[in-house]
Amino acid sequence: MRHTLPLAPQFYVTAPQPCPYLDGRMERKLFTALQGDNADKLNDSLSQQGFRRSQNVLYRPSCAECSACLSARIDVAAFTASKSQKRTNKRNSDLARRATSPWATEEQYDLFRTYLDSRHADGGMADMDVFEFAAMIEETPIRSRVIEYTSKDSGDLIGVSLTDVLSDGLSMVYSFYKPDQAQRSLGTYMILDHVEIAREANLPYVYLGYWVQGSQKMGYKSNFAGLEVYLGGSWQKMKDPKNFQPNMHPLSTDPIAEQVANISLPDTRPTR
Repeated sequence: MRHTLPLAPQFYVTAPQPCPYLDGRMERKLFTALQGDNADKLNDSLSQQGFRRSQNVLYRPSCAECSACLSARIDVAAFTASKSQKRTNKRNSDLARRATSPWATEEQYDLFRTYLDSRHADGGMADMDVFEFAAMIEETPIRSRVIEYTSKDSGDLIGVSLTDVLSDGLSMVYSFYKPDQAQRSLGTYMILDHVEIAREANLPYVYLGYWVQGSQKMGYKSNFAGLEVYLGGSWQKMKDPKNFQPNMHPLSTDPIAEQVANISLPDTRPTR
């Protein structure tokens, strides 16, 4: 019997589990497999609708009683660096950037483990071994790059970002860096550098993942000018984040069937 992939993506929802960002909350995700000849088109389309990629899966929050997690991106044309961010760029002028194909190395994994043990020892990736790390980096059906930041003097690896190249921007899938160099503000620096890469490539956006109000881990993204969040089915300019109030009413989240029905899928018909 011949087996073929479904003509349209199939969407599923995870079981509720404790939220990694906000204490006392439960999270669930709407997700679909990223596979087939049209994976790039699907990734582009769903990224523009608030989805994120994790290996061969695209997902976005679908929590029943919380809407605090919002997909965030920087409008490159609207971005201007703050005084603090300009100082961050200057502090990291001794770093060299190198973009490579998505291949994992032992040096990357060593840095990854050091970063996790220092910053996210109790996170979902805490037990990831070298083979799982390699899968995270290499199992991508779309156009991806590994952006490495090394010391110009010593050649030491300082930071890494796994980055997808979309039709309308760069998506920072996962970043990690030396945790003992806090004075560098490496997380901020790598975002600033991705804005520069996008500008050089005439790409309008840098996708940052989720902004979560009230989360120390994810709230820093509101420090970037030109930030937009995906809210109510469209991208909206971030206003004062202190005044943002997510809708926590138990009826504020659409049923799964309605969420799926409102997702726009790319046209995958062959062209003549």
